[in-house]
Amino acid sequence: MEAMVIDGMPVSTVLLPPVSLVVVGILFLPGIRDNRSWRATVTPLASIIGSGFLVIAPILGHLLGARAVLGMLSIVALAYAVGAVIRFNMRHAEPRLESGELPPGASWTERLANTALSLAYVISVAFYLRLLSAFALRGAGLGDGAAADMLTTLVLAFIGIVGWWRGLDALERLEEYSVSVKLAVIAALLLGLGAYDWQQGFDLSRDPGGEADTWEVLRMLAGLLLVVQGFETSRYLGDAYAADLRIRTMRRAQWLSGGIYVVFVWLATPLFGLVEGGRIDETGVIDLAAHAAWVLGPMLVVAAIMSQFSAAVADTVGAGGLVEEESRHRIGERQAYPLVAFLAIVLVWSANLFEIISLASRAFALYYLLETVLAWQISGRLVGADNWRRRAGLAVVGGLLAFVVVFGKPVG
Repeated sequence: MEAMVIDGMPVSTVLLPPVSLVVVGILFLPGIRDNRSWRATVTPLASIIGSGFLVIAPILGHLLGARAVLGMLSIVALAYAVGAVIRFNMRHAEPRLESGELPPGASWTERLANTALSLAYVISVAFYLRLLSAFALRGAGLGDGAAADMLTTLVLAFIGIVGWWRGLDALERLEEYSVSVKLAVIAALLLGLGAYDWQQGFDLSRDPGGEADTWEVLRMLAGLLLVVQGFETSRYLGDAYAADLRIRTMRRAQWLSGGIYVVFVWLATPLFGLVEGGRIDETGVIDLAAHAAWVLGPMLVVAAIMSQFSAAVADTVGAGGLVEEESRHRIGERQAYPLVAFLAIVLVWSANLFEIISLASRAFALYYLLETVLAWQISGRLVGADNWRRRAGLAVVGGLLAFVVVFGKPVG
């Protein structure tokens, strides 16, 4: 089927930039921008659709070939189950923690979980912004040197200063603008891929067959849970939003991001065979999208920069709330933001982030596992005919997370 053209260019190439502008214009409308429910959704959404969105399609194409969408569905389903555990703790553990009624064993579990999450947040913030610098400076050939470290430092200092000076609201504004741009590009990306697939008849004949080693595939799929990490940031926005609102908006963020991931991988499936050398880096997905419409290549570079920035801000916000909670409000969020930024700066200049990111991946998985243990401890004190089903579900989720911690091969 031949592509429709306007002035010698495919329709998709002509229409995609205006589609993005329309979407970003809608998201910038005051009624949406100032809506508290949307603002509470943006923080987890920004973190979930982070750097993982840039690598997930090529990775799953390499692992599973034409069955990649099934792998994505499995990852999203497990992430949603873990999100349900976090939401349970928001409803049942948070009030007990605030009132001092959390049992001693559960208190220790929560403290260990927060320690693991603190480590993961600092590493992930540094990692996200180091990738941002690599994208921004790649055209000048400076993406891997001291210039990238310096740009990362400047961006981290900017986030820390804005957080200290203006607080959570200002960080949320930064987050909201970058997420809006990112979602606008994603809308154009999905439309462009859909148009390409329709024109080509969803041809899967060029798709790679996937990895033959089932054990390695399972380990990589387990590690990819961390690609959709970020929903837990809602847990640490308690000073700004009530629990019911945070629970509702976290669920919304997971549904929205999960739908985007699944549809994206499904639409990208016919292009897996076109990724040169089976690359699974950020350039791979940009080249993949450019096969559908060349204009998507530069648009995805913009989305990549927005993606890293918004995810870093989201995790900084989560880390600030975590520090405030762990210090029993002796350290406020505003004081915590520059502290998180400073620790991330130290990490940028002292470590190879592409090696240390594996520690962050396992730290996130360990945090989720400990939160599941906490939910198990709390559920033992609840009554109800269906409590046994809840505890059985927690046991299954805990077992899967233990597999991730021990055997998962993280992205990065």
